[in-house]
Amino acid sequence: MELWKLLLAWMGLVLMLRTGEAQLNPNFYQVSCPSVESIVRQAVLKKLKQTIVTVPATLRLFFHDCFVEGCDASVIIASPRGDAEKDAPDNLSLAGDGFDTVIKAKQAVEAQCPGVVSCADILAIAARDVVVLSGGPTFAVELGRRDGVTSRADRVTGNLPGPEFSVDLLSSMFRKNNLSTRDMIALSGAHTVGFSHCSRFADRLYSFNSTSPVDPSMNPAYAKALMRVCPRNVDPTIAINMDLNTPITFDNVYYKNLLNGEGLFTSDQVLFTDQRSRPVVKEFAADQNSFFKAFASSMIRLGRLGVKTGSQGEIRRDCTAFN
Repeated sequence: MELWKLLLAWMGLVLMLRTGEAQLNPNFYQVSCPSVESIVRQAVLKKLKQTIVTVPATLRLFFHDCFVEGCDASVIIASPRGDAEKDAPDNLSLAGDGFDTVIKAKQAVEAQCPGVVSCADILAIAARDVVVLSGGPTFAVELGRRDGVTSRADRVTGNLPGPEFSVDLLSSMFRKNNLSTRDMIALSGAHTVGFSHCSRFADRLYSFNSTSPVDPSMNPAYAKALMRVCPRNVDPTIAINMDLNTPITFDNVYYKNLLNGEGLFTSDQVLFTDQRSRPVVKEFAADQNSFFKAFASSMIRLGRLGVKTGSQGEIRRDCTAFN
């Protein structure tokens, strides 16, 4: 290569690193911590043996982290003032087992590779691992994220999808994060292993509108089953599985349920009732491999949101606190 071209290439690399726009790479820790994925997998497996809640809790934690400030583990920061990201109303329902999974995995990684691997990367690996360990697709996790140095509760509002969202609102929010409507439908499939507190969907059972207390898009038998578990004024700590058929298996049954009017949230069922998203729901319901392929691709794209690389951010010693 001519000298001037070599110099330009080198200058471009330096600029890319300084601005934090270096590309993520599945082999980022090949030299500095080659066993990181194995270490995280063992920590996730150990936690999974303690509670199956590890699966949906870790996966949801990843989504909530990436949609606010980008995939930088800012959602894990604990503030003594109660004003960190995790303290926002939309994040109070995040299960502690998701946080514990990442914290334990970080401790295991630190014992082997101190000060090398970010909490953000550990969360991304753990999210992939819980999918695989519950029967879902595997995929190469892109690595090289650094941990964010900002975590504020007031930045959460309006940046996470709500259970009452329409397809338009869902698509708009995902589009803002460089994710397509197909990505949104595929990532919604994570609800196949999810759970929810009754308060998040009670309005669909008891106060949908002035003419119908029960959402008419809901299968009547399904609605009655939910009412038995979630009567009026039920204990707010009661939670139920979003997929009553195969709740601990990552599969395409979530989409089959939508065809039967058994989507727990409005934001689930609208994926089938809206004619624009219905074809993709039917595709995923009929072909699990198609869903798995789409989900894996969408998870990789999700993991690129707002990442800090190069000289941006930091590598936290403790996932719950800034250095």
